[in-house]
Amino acid sequence: MSAVEDRLAELGLTLPEVVPPLAAYQPAVQSGVYVYTAGQLPMVDGKLPVTGKVGAEVTAEEAKDLARVCALNALAAVKSVAGDLDRVARVVKVVGFVASASDFTGQPGVINGASELFAEVLGDKGVHARSAVGVAVLPLDAPVEVEVQVELSGA
Repeated sequence: MSAVEDRLAELGLTLPEVVPPLAAYQPAVQSGVYVYTAGQLPMVDGKLPVTGKVGAEVTAEEAKDLARVCALNALAAVKSVAGDLDRVARVVKVVGFVASASDFTGQPGVINGASELFAEVLGDKGVHARSAVGVAVLPLDAPVEVEVQVELSGA
C-alpha cells in the first residue's frame, strides 16, 4: 500500500472503487504531468446516500460530509490513471458544485469538506486553489459534485 493509502487508513478511511461514468466520459485523464478528474458525485456503493438541495432537503453539515466522499472518489479516479497516489506532487485546483436552495449562500463551507480531506490526507500537497459554485441542480439530484486537477511527480 502507498504512504497516501496508509494515511487514509490512519484516518479510518478506505479508497473506494472508481465510480463508473454515468455518461460519455472517463473518470480521470492524464495530460502531461496533470490528472484531471471528471466531476465526482458522493456515490457510496454505487448510489447516492442523500439527494436534494443544500439548504432545503440537505443540511450544510450533511453536504460537507458528502463533499468528503466526493474527494475520496476523486482520489480513486486519480489513482486509476496515476497508478499510485504517492505520485501526487500537489492538488492544484478543486472545483466544487453545490445544488443550492435559492437562499443558500454557504457553498464555501460545504466544499471545505473536500478541501479539508485533501489537506488531512496529503498535508501541504493537498493545499490548492478552489472555486465553490452554487447551482440549481446536479446529476441524479446530487447535493454536491467535486472535480480536481492534480500534478504528478515523475516517479
